Amino acid sequence: MKDLADMAVELAVKLGADYAEARFHDDAANFYVLRNGVPEMAGFDRARGIGIRVLVNGALGFASLNKPDKALLEQRVREAISMARASARTRKKSIRFSEEEAEEASWKARAREPMEEVPLEEKMELLYDIEKVLTDRAEVGVQVPFRLLELVERTTERYFVNSEGTRISCRVPRVEFFSITTAMEPGKGTEQDMVHKGASKGWEAIREWELLEMLKERVKRLGVVLREGVSPPRGAIDLVLGSEVVGLMVHESCGHPYEADRILGREAAQAGESFVKPDMLGQRIGAEIVSVVDDPTLEGSYGFYLYDDEGVKARRRYLIKNGIINEFLHNRETAAALGVSSNAAARASGYNREPIVRMANTFMLPGDYKFEELLEDIRLGVYIKTFGEWNIDDRRFNMRFIGREAYLIEKGEITKPVRRPVLEITTPGFYGSIDAIDENLAFDAGTCGKGDPVQGVPVWFGGPNVRLREVALGGL
Repeated sequence: MKDLADMAVELAVKLGADYAEARFHDDAANFYVLRNGVPEMAGFDRARGIGIRVLVNGALGFASLNKPDKALLEQRVREAISMARASARTRKKSIRFSEEEAEEASWKARAREPMEEVPLEEKMELLYDIEKVLTDRAEVGVQVPFRLLELVERTTERYFVNSEGTRISCRVPRVEFFSITTAMEPGKGTEQDMVHKGASKGWEAIREWELLEMLKERVKRLGVVLREGVSPPRGAIDLVLGSEVVGLMVHESCGHPYEADRILGREAAQAGESFVKPDMLGQRIGAEIVSVVDDPTLEGSYGFYLYDDEGVKARRRYLIKNGIINEFLHNRETAAALGVSSNAAARASGYNREPIVRMANTFMLPGDYKFEELLEDIRLGVYIKTFGEWNIDDRRFNMRFIGREAYLIEKGEITKPVRRPVLEITTPGFYGSIDAIDENLAFDAGTCGKGDPVQGVPVWFGGPNVRLREVALGGL
């Protein structure tokens, strides 16, 4: 298949392509699922094929195949070129790619304990051990009538080649854990918790997460909120937001609206628009202490990569730097349109999808406060540690978050649990209200969806705990 990828590029150029690239993917995933104690699904997913993209007369064409067949390969190359030529006749503006260095590299993520070497029995035993704890009221202090536990192992091998001389090979193992639990207290109602962990590692990540203890503690705290939770104070008060909340907020309110294809209007009919415009680079959007980055190069992260799916070398991208809009996420097409270089944000979820502008690991940089220092001068406030529900408009400007685990802050101390505080705020309002950031950087995993057909790619989002001053808070 790698030889066929090379052949595809050579043939496309021979047939008149101004630029050509081919990506070979060999993707495998195994799933282990326990729903309410019953093994509901243990399955697998396999996808192996080549995606071919060409640039002809200022227009793009794309085709793919999943068989190692030279005749079919030639047919697909001709289809991609035909598609591009047809598109070129209707386009008002030609597509260009930014000029980038040709790269030759081979890289991989390392797994100290490869998932394929861990017995199936050990994987299922982990899920059963968690199930046993969650159904023991003496352990968690609350009824848990619904439990969904999922363990996923993935491996992707890729080979990228283009007509400029770039050749990149990689292998990335990933492990993922996902759970949904519902806690119920008679007469008090229910609360639902979701956990999503992921890493570019092996079974060692499972050990690092200490899933059994983590889930036990989270469910315990849900029970406390159900039994003892009070209504949140209303009006303008001080807030402390936990890293889980901060991570989701920066993913949605900074990562997505800074995707350059979205800024240029490509995503408008699919996932929405962006309140950010190209001329907003250099404008202040938040307090000086606020910096948000997207960094694919974090070793072991769920969104880890060293070269993107256009063969461009990855680096840390500073989306917001000291409160200033600093750069957007680019592939080669959007970079050329805005007169800059690509910052390696092109990702494709599979061989049969085109690479589009995506996030990797988006997070707010930590500060130098201790967590206790965020609380000490708050007379009356709320600490929202985790979120339950969230909404954001399609321009990523107005946000609404409902806290799941939250607490009252009184005279600098965390006191009573608070039930479902509601934070409604604009994106500039959020970044502009932050006056203190602690040192405790933490991450959660997600599968970020975008595009049509939809593409889900692995990402991390995270951040420290932050303090916001005089923010309007409501409740349900």
